[in-house]
Amino acid sequence: MAGADHDDIIRGHERTSVPDRFLKLGDRSDSHGRTVESRAVDYRRQYIRDLWDATPGTSAEVYGWVKTRRDSKGIHFVQVNDGSCFRDLQVVIEEGVLPEETIKQITTGACVRFCGEIVESPAPKQPIELKAKEAEIFGPADPETYPIQKKGASFEFLREVAHLRVRTNTFGAVFRVRNRLSWATHKFFQERGFLYVHTPIISASDCEGAGQLFTVTTLDIENPPRTPEGKVDFGEDFFARQAYLTVSGQLNVECFAQAFTNVYTFGPTFRAENSNTPRHLAEFWMIEPEQAFCDIEGNMNLAEEYLKYLIQDVLENCSEDLEFFRQRIEPTVIETLENVAESSFERLPYTEAIRILEKSGESFEFPVYWGADLQSEHERYLTEKVFRKPVILTDYPKEIKAFYMRQNDDGKTVRAMDVLAPRIGEIIGGSQREERYDVLLDRMKELGLDPEPYWWYLDLRRFGAAPHSGFGLGLERMILYVTGMKNIRDVIPFPRTPGNADF
Repeated sequence: MAGADHDDIIRGHERTSVPDRFLKLGDRSDSHGRTVESRAVDYRRQYIRDLWDATPGTSAEVYGWVKTRRDSKGIHFVQVNDGSCFRDLQVVIEEGVLPEETIKQITTGACVRFCGEIVESPAPKQPIELKAKEAEIFGPADPETYPIQKKGASFEFLREVAHLRVRTNTFGAVFRVRNRLSWATHKFFQERGFLYVHTPIISASDCEGAGQLFTVTTLDIENPPRTPEGKVDFGEDFFARQAYLTVSGQLNVECFAQAFTNVYTFGPTFRAENSNTPRHLAEFWMIEPEQAFCDIEGNMNLAEEYLKYLIQDVLENCSEDLEFFRQRIEPTVIETLENVAESSFERLPYTEAIRILEKSGESFEFPVYWGADLQSEHERYLTEKVFRKPVILTDYPKEIKAFYMRQNDDGKTVRAMDVLAPRIGEIIGGSQREERYDVLLDRMKELGLDPEPYWWYLDLRRFGAAPHSGFGLGLERMILYVTGMKNIRDVIPFPRTPGNADF
C-alpha cells in the first residue's frame, strides 16, 4: 500500500477505502435494519485522538464504546470513547437519520461504529463533533444491568468489576499513565546504554531474606510426600527442590551487571505479605537497574535522574489525564510533579533523619529511635513538612536492611539508600552491593541464611567481582505518586491482595 494512503488513515483526515484490511466480524444489522457482513479495519485507521484537528466537512468513521446518550427534541447526543485519548467524541444523531430500533441500542456501554461528517461544535469545550449518517452496533449493553453507570460508583465497587472499570474516565487515565511510565522507563535506560534483562519468575532463593514467599509446587497438597523427619519432601517436586515466585529480580540481574556493566530488569514480583493496606500488593511490577563500577553516590544520581525523567515525560505526554487527576483526585498533583522535576533531591544520612524526627515535637504513632525502621508517617513528615520535596536517606543500620548491602567501616551501618516522596513515602529502595566474598558470607551466617541456595551469588564474588550498585522502583507506587490516586489496588489492572485473586 502507498505511504500516502497509510498516513491518511493514521491521521484520520481522509477516509481511505482499503478492502483488504477489513476483518470479518460476522453478520449484523445496519442502521436501516438490513443484514450486512460486519467489517472492521485493522489498527491503521481513524482514532478519536486523530480527529481533533480534522477539517469540518471531512468524512470520518469512529469505533468505540458509548459513555452516555442524551436526547433532546428528537436529537440524540452520544459520547463515545475508544481509549486512544481522555476526551470523548460527541456524536450527534439528528431526527430520522437512524431507525428507532438502532437508537434504543445506543446505550451506555454499547460497542458501536459511527460514520458521518466532522462539523464544528457549538459547545465551548469541544472543537468538533461527528454528525452521524450511519451506525452499527457491534455489542449492545443492557442499561438495566450494565454496572458502570455515569456517576456514583465507588472505587471499592469498581474493584469488584475490574474487568469493566477500565472504561471509566478515572481508570482510562490511570492506565494511559501506566503505559506512558512503562514506555518512558525503557526509553530512559535504552538511551543510556543499559541492557534489558529478563529475569526468572520462579526462583529457589529469597532475595530479601524476609521469608514472605509464595511456594511453587506440583505436589499433592493434601497428601505430599514426606521425608523420614516428616517434612514435605520437595525432592519429589517438579524442580526437585523447593521453589518460589520471585520477590525481586535483583540477584539475577547482578550476574548480568558483572558482564554488561549497566543493565535493568522490569517485571512482576510477588510478596506473600499479609498486609491489607492501600500501599501493598501481593503481585506488583518492579524496575531494577544495576550498575557495575558504581558506588552509592552514582546510584543516587541515577535514581534522581530517572525519577525526574519519568515525571517530565508524563507532564509532557499525559497532560489531559493529569488535568483530570488534578480536578477530581488530587488538587496539587501537577504542581507537585513540576516541583519535583525542577528541584534537587535532599540527601542526608539515616542518623540525621532520626535526629530531625526526635526533635520535631510530633506525636508519631510509631516511636522514633536509632535502629527503628522508618514508617510512612516518618517518611511523609520529612518530605512534606521538613524539606517539601523528595528526600534520599542513606547509611541505614544493618539490622534493618538486607544481607547483600555493603557494610560501612563503622560496622553498624550499610550503604543503603531509600528515595522518599511526598504523599507516598518510600518509592525507591537501593544500595551499593557487598562485593567482598568473606564479608558477604559472614553476614549471611549472621542472619541465619543457608548459603547453599546462594552458591551462585557468592560465586560472583569469587570470580572478578566489580563494585556495583542498584535499586528497585515499584511501578504501582510511582503511579500513585504521579496520579494522586490513594489506593494501590486502583493502579494495577487486576489487584492481588490477601483474600483476593479474582479475574
